[in-house]
Amino acid sequence: MLCAKLCKSEELDLKLMPRFCRVTLIAVALNTPFVWAQEGGHSTAADSTVIVNAQLADGSGAPLKKSSVRIRGDRIVQVGDFKAKPGEHVIDARGLVLAPGFIDIHNHSDRGIKNDPLAETQISQGITTAILGPDGDSPWPIADWIIERRKNPAALNLAVMVGHATVRELVLGKDYQRIATAAEIGKMAQLIEQGMSEGAIGLSSGLEYDIASYAGTDEVIAMAKIAAKHGGFYMTHIRDEADKAFAALEEEIAIGDGAHIAIEHSHIKLGTVGVWGKAPEYIRVIEAARKRGLDFLADCYPYDAWHANIKVLVPDKKYEDALSVARALADVGGAGNVTITEFSPNRDYEQHSIEALAKTANITAVEMFIRIIRAGDAANTEAIVIGKSMTESDIKAFYQRPWVMAASDGGIGGKHPRGAGTFPRVLGVFVREKHWLSLPEAIRKMTSLPAQRLGWKDRGILREGAIADLVLFNPATVIDRSTFAKPGEIATGIETVFVNGSIVWNEGKATGMRPGRVISK
Repeated sequence: MLCAKLCKSEELDLKLMPRFCRVTLIAVALNTPFVWAQEGGHSTAADSTVIVNAQLADGSGAPLKKSSVRIRGDRIVQVGDFKAKPGEHVIDARGLVLAPGFIDIHNHSDRGIKNDPLAETQISQGITTAILGPDGDSPWPIADWIIERRKNPAALNLAVMVGHATVRELVLGKDYQRIATAAEIGKMAQLIEQGMSEGAIGLSSGLEYDIASYAGTDEVIAMAKIAAKHGGFYMTHIRDEADKAFAALEEEIAIGDGAHIAIEHSHIKLGTVGVWGKAPEYIRVIEAARKRGLDFLADCYPYDAWHANIKVLVPDKKYEDALSVARALADVGGAGNVTITEFSPNRDYEQHSIEALAKTANITAVEMFIRIIRAGDAANTEAIVIGKSMTESDIKAFYQRPWVMAASDGGIGGKHPRGAGTFPRVLGVFVREKHWLSLPEAIRKMTSLPAQRLGWKDRGILREGAIADLVLFNPATVIDRSTFAKPGEIATGIETVFVNGSIVWNEGKATGMRPGRVISK
């Protein structure tokens, strides 16, 4: 236990324990946020925690350096070569790396956080801030959601996007399978205005998904202009990440240019056989746009499989047409690459590939796909699938670009291993094992780069005056343990996590502290 380490004792006699341990244990027992008290209205040495002997990765990409860090309240108040004062609480971080807390710019915990505010799968991988409401699907109204989250704080910080599909459905209802009229676009723009005014930090879209897929480019530009007016950015799951990925990229660039807005390209990938190996060409298009002034950043999760509803496999939406389905399955390398993770009409399908289900049923994979579609439509639901359809060479090419950050595209209760393993996987596999990235560069991609997109000056960097969101990890052991069969397995090697100066994760478990804040515009 942290208290045992700091107090040099395993005794739990509160009368004999220093004040830090007493307050911590009582706060954990009561499940209340941990806030240092002040004696006589003045800070005391006991209000401070000093971390010594750590190797600092400050988030800038600079080389590691040995240094001490002093935390008081929610701030880093000193970084350098100094010794702890009498009465200060000391953490000896010998052999460990201290970094800014990881900022997950694409996180799907907006529903799970209500029932799991400790967010163990998130904080255990070093995430101290999660950006929710991606892919065009956000809470609504934004103000109500923020109020509720502030009344019931989580272990980590949260911020939220306003979703294009969310407001599109509010305006068009079930009649969304068409281009919107000018009047309807005006109503959507008013809702985006409302969402941004209530505290959303940007606009998200999911143009590959059903509701938004019918929207014209002009509609999205109109929404993005409102977000830009409020200082927000545009986060997008583009219209196609497969055979038409290049056309979708050009549309995304046109939206950025047309709305004069910064872009966050969600989970950059090339997801079908026809575009495998074309990452260098894709990168050239993006870097040409960046060179002429477009503020374009992207994020990427460190797995070769995506997670979405089954219908995204068929871009022409002919879900029961045998030729369209056959082409769709071939595009991702075959039906063996598509595994059902959630399907309420028939739970027996879950954790089996379409190919395996077809063999069991003694039918073709195309017939199995159509059977799943019909069963889902009859139950007014859709199968959720994992599609293993990216190549390692493309993932490597994207991760090695300086404008690509790490992000999970997962969250609490997710059925994909990225929900519990993304950041430790980057550190353990891409840094330690594959040597694709240096450790300082990987940390930059998890901290100051997302903070740059968010416009945050006091998070994502380890310096004096910054918020004390910090991660202490073992670079020799950090690794993800989540798998497709067991997606919620907790990672190892993340030793201690601070959020706003309070310890939320230590020695393999949550402390019970919930000091997270909602960060809004």
